[in-house]
Amino acid sequence: MAYDFSAIEGKWQKKWDDAGAFCAETDSSKPKFYCLEMFPYPSGALHMGHLRNYSIGDLTARFLRMKGYNVMYPIGFDSFGMPAENAAIKMKTHPAEWTLKNIDHMMAQLKSMGCSYDWRRVAKTCLPEYYRWSQWFFLRMFERGLAYRKYAPVNWCETCGTVLANEQVIDDGVCWRCGEPVVKKKLEQWFLRITDYADELVKDLDSLPGWPERVLTMQRNWIGSSEGVRFNIGVADTDSGLSIEAFTTRIDTIFGITFIALAPEHPIVSELAERQSAGKRDEILAFTKEITRRTAIERTAAGGDKMGLDTGFFAVNPVNGALVPIWIADYILTDYGTGAIMGVPAHDRRDFDFARKYGLGIIPVVRREGEPIPDPDAMTEAAEADGVACNSGEFDGLPTEDAIKNIAEWFEARNIGKRETQYRLRDWLISRQRYWGTPIPVVYCEKCGVTPVPEQDLPVELPLDAKIPENGGNALLERPDWINTTCPKCGGPARRETDTMDTFICSSWYFLRYLSLDSNDAPFKPEDADYWMPVDLYIGGIEHACLHLIYARFFTKVLSDLGLIPDKNVREPFTGLLTQGMVIKDGAKMSKSLGNVVDPDEIIKRYGADTARLFILFASPPEKSLDWSDKGVDGASRFLNRVYRLVEDNMGVIRSGGGECVSMPRLTGKADRDMKRLIHSAIDRVTRDIERERQLNTAVARLMELCNGLASYKPADKPGRAVFREGVETLLLCLSPFCPHICEELWEMIGGKGHLFSASWPKPDPDALTADTVPIVLQVNGKLREQFDMEPGLSREELTARVMERPETKSRLDGKEIVKVIAVPDRLVNVVVR
Repeated sequence: MAYDFSAIEGKWQKKWDDAGAFCAETDSSKPKFYCLEMFPYPSGALHMGHLRNYSIGDLTARFLRMKGYNVMYPIGFDSFGMPAENAAIKMKTHPAEWTLKNIDHMMAQLKSMGCSYDWRRVAKTCLPEYYRWSQWFFLRMFERGLAYRKYAPVNWCETCGTVLANEQVIDDGVCWRCGEPVVKKKLEQWFLRITDYADELVKDLDSLPGWPERVLTMQRNWIGSSEGVRFNIGVADTDSGLSIEAFTTRIDTIFGITFIALAPEHPIVSELAERQSAGKRDEILAFTKEITRRTAIERTAAGGDKMGLDTGFFAVNPVNGALVPIWIADYILTDYGTGAIMGVPAHDRRDFDFARKYGLGIIPVVRREGEPIPDPDAMTEAAEADGVACNSGEFDGLPTEDAIKNIAEWFEARNIGKRETQYRLRDWLISRQRYWGTPIPVVYCEKCGVTPVPEQDLPVELPLDAKIPENGGNALLERPDWINTTCPKCGGPARRETDTMDTFICSSWYFLRYLSLDSNDAPFKPEDADYWMPVDLYIGGIEHACLHLIYARFFTKVLSDLGLIPDKNVREPFTGLLTQGMVIKDGAKMSKSLGNVVDPDEIIKRYGADTARLFILFASPPEKSLDWSDKGVDGASRFLNRVYRLVEDNMGVIRSGGGECVSMPRLTGKADRDMKRLIHSAIDRVTRDIERERQLNTAVARLMELCNGLASYKPADKPGRAVFREGVETLLLCLSPFCPHICEELWEMIGGKGHLFSASWPKPDPDALTADTVPIVLQVNGKLREQFDMEPGLSREELTARVMERPETKSRLDGKEIVKVIAVPDRLVNVVVR
């Protein structure tokens, strides 16, 4: 009969809660450990990916508490965002109601799993007491010039009259709601100057040995860095001195420019259009509108057909005065560089394809060493390799590296260009034209301009009685009573900012708010940050490798510079990072659309939380994908039932084995000594598996071996019964981080001291780890002849002498000439004969 997991799990969850078992406070007498999982979005219910994430984190927290660490292990909810608005439209409810209801349900699920969170520290980012401090951080950044406003393109649906998030633009550029084409529209929006920290964000990756190399590489690539020259290219025949800023890493090819290409979104495009005739202006505007409907992936796809339009203007090459046409090209983006490139088709693949399509010139300015200058008419592809400069005036004959250096110096000497490092990373656009988010704390006054809301007036609260428009637009725009306010400087009329903050703002500092959730005077207390930061282990999916993790790193550096984090050495939020693998079923990631989702509630209801946790932790190493198996869940359930029966069926032996542990030297029976050795070997190996290797699956396998060993062990006397009890206690102690409920119950049944949540992790006895004998192999001329046991630890000479003295060895070598003997202690002896 199966044990009653439902009653046991409910019992112990209540006991832990009543005892405040997992409340964390600063304690300088203990080493600290801050264990954290990426907090969930309250989408409605936990899925198996969540369950895996939190099982790994909870095991880590429980294990380290038993190891003597003071563990901070909190939970919260990333509860602003567009999914709540979409659900509000669909369910005809309010985002706040939908979100808070989901949070309550998910908290109940987490408690049913037995998660050992400090439940006093639950942060909900949609509540004013949280987002007040996100607004406060914005004001601090605004004061330092890190928050600023500029025009930037957004996705705009003319039919719905609203801004769309990228996720709402579907099926080749149409609105998710009405199906009409989406266009790019420029709006003035708020940015954070993350590029000021780009250099440090790259360099400090070297100080994170606890991060997976894959994530470090992804961040380096995302932030990017390239050495080059920034310079201006004048526009010919414009009386206002109009110029285009460009950046290139290959300044050595500047003599090969045959055109300038602009991104359709480049600010100068509209200015050039206005200087043209009405017909040409309309042509330019229609072209840019068409191109901006396409995604960046479509526009930049390798091998894709390039689209362009001649503006009718010319630019002046700064090195030789040559006039080159200015084009608009679809493959140029504003997301990287300046949004303008010097077209050098002889030495860039995309420029080459573009020039061939539109009949533009090609000028080779790099040739291979020892070869003539290529014939541009005969070229079938761009020559992108380094070589020797040609058609480059005074720089002819220089190798590429020297040509880059000398031409860059030529620009700087004339003050027409400057060498610099450019990053792929762009400033962080935080404006969202949505309702369900943190209001940006500024007002607009005709007299005073952009004016920050005074700190004492925070939070600027989101009106919870706002109605979400059915077209998905920003509900704040429909609330003039909220928008219209007074200027805090002059007292005149002003209007509030109706954009809200990117939800990544909320997740960029929540790990600090956990530490001082009760603080009303500051986002967090300096002394709490000083004790607990940085996070020692951060657990989450690889999909957050770039955006969230980069933003959190940026925030931490800014807060350090603001003096809010006392320890100036803490400029990184997470020293350790574990990116758990996906949960897959039937060969694919679990998805409602594929019909392969397994409901955690159903698994817990049918098998219990301990079984669900055990299967998840046993089925695969944390970093690898986990292939869901119903048979595997059944197997985990059977094992826990075996553990329960092992204790229940042997209570007499366990009780009579109480008292002092019997040391290895006092054990004389082979079975007793073997059992003692198995117990301490399990302690040693499980500890290493969890602590050093994070091989949680092999740790479970070793505990299964221990359980099997105890089941077959038959103690014959009091020392043997003491060994049996020690084995059961060890099994429960070591299994408890994986399956806490059943282990607490069985610990109570055997009369264990205190509770397992406050117990100490067992330590292996060195004497019990030493084998009584080791198998020794005898080889003759390298071929296996015999295997026998001998005492361990013999030196090479002692082992040789003992083996050669054996009658069996002498008989085997009788009549043979011994050439030499090779001995490997505790392993083998090889006798070479002829």
